[in-house]
Amino acid sequence: MVKKIFFQFIFFNFFLIREVFAAESGGMPQLNPEFWISQIFWLVLTFGILYVVLSRLILPKISANLELRKSQIQENIEAAEKQRESSDAKLKEYDDIIRKSKLEAKNIFRDAGEKVIKDINSKKEFLDKQIDGEIKKAEQEIEVLRKNAPEKISKIAIETSAQLVRKLIGAEINNSSISAIVNDLTKKNGNKYHGN
Repeated sequence: MVKKIFFQFIFFNFFLIREVFAAESGGMPQLNPEFWISQIFWLVLTFGILYVVLSRLILPKISANLELRKSQIQENIEAAEKQRESSDAKLKEYDDIIRKSKLEAKNIFRDAGEKVIKDINSKKEFLDKQIDGEIKKAEQEIEVLRKNAPEKISKIAIETSAQLVRKLIGAEINNSSISAIVNDLTKKNGNKYHGN
């Protein structure tokens, strides 16, 4: 690119010099033809030195810096791509762990719920059996009391009647007579006891 600019500049100056030769010489020393050879010499020398300095010293450093930056940018892009791939892999791994943990927690809750329900049902059955046993036991005791109640009532009635008669008339009455009267009353009212 610098070579192209340099040659275009030389070519342009050549045509400019021809135009100036064709024109009449003026009062400016730059347009005086006797100084043109020295001006052309210094112009070529100056631009030649500038070209050499640019092409040998400055441009290689700029190119080297550009290449270094390009390689660093490429390395950074590759490192960022590797980091992104690693992050994606880690994210996928974490998602798998979370999904497995949720599934395990769901299974644990389900198993715990089933176990609690089984325990409740077994305890309920045990309590139902205990309650049924207590009810049967109470029914048996009630049945025994119901069967023995008339005899106890008769005995209490006989004793109470004997004491009342003794207090009322002041004489002892035969227990067999009182027992006969109580038994007679019991037979008459027996349906009431058995009906209840």
